[in-house]
Amino acid sequence: MIETLKANNRRWAEGKVAADPGFFARLSGQQAPEYLWIGCSDSRVPANEIVGLDPGELFVHRNVANLAPPQDANYLSVLQFSVDILKVKHVIVVGHYGCGGVTASLRGQRLGLVDHWLHPVRDVAHEHRHELDAIENENARIDRLCELNVMRQVRNVTSDLVVLDAWARGQPLTVHGWVYSLANGLVTDLNISVSRPEHAAPLA
Repeated sequence: MIETLKANNRRWAEGKVAADPGFFARLSGQQAPEYLWIGCSDSRVPANEIVGLDPGELFVHRNVANLAPPQDANYLSVLQFSVDILKVKHVIVVGHYGCGGVTASLRGQRLGLVDHWLHPVRDVAHEHRHELDAIENENARIDRLCELNVMRQVRNVTSDLVVLDAWARGQPLTVHGWVYSLANGLVTDLNISVSRPEHAAPLA
């Protein structure tokens, strides 16, 4: 199976060169993406493909349940590098309906070490328990928690000092919240885009 992956890689590279002979020369020169994607590690959610962007056009950070926790050095390093060095203009937090991490958090399932990582999702579920309990259909309840989780992560991003400092110096930067549907391949914009710190307060 590994040999198949390497063969696929060769075909992919050959196809890129056939369509655009200068593609890899430009790509190796520098990366200048305008977008940072913070998404879930789920293998069914391929960031570049979903939005139709080539390598070099999207800076990507992925983890279980698309979290942006203020104590995670990995996420913070990606955020700081993309905002301060790459000067991205958009940060997009992208969850997906039916997320396994969100589902486990809502059901109280124990999965192992990842349970510690998912603690912020359980917090969101607890804070919104009355709204969630009022939703009779479990799938709809899970989907709503997926949305609420994205909203919370957008709030985390917009309250981070890296983003606040960028806004203070007048750097154009907008943070968005989307949810991707595995069922039809479409993203839903939650309409919570934030481009100034005072707009972040109402988020979940």
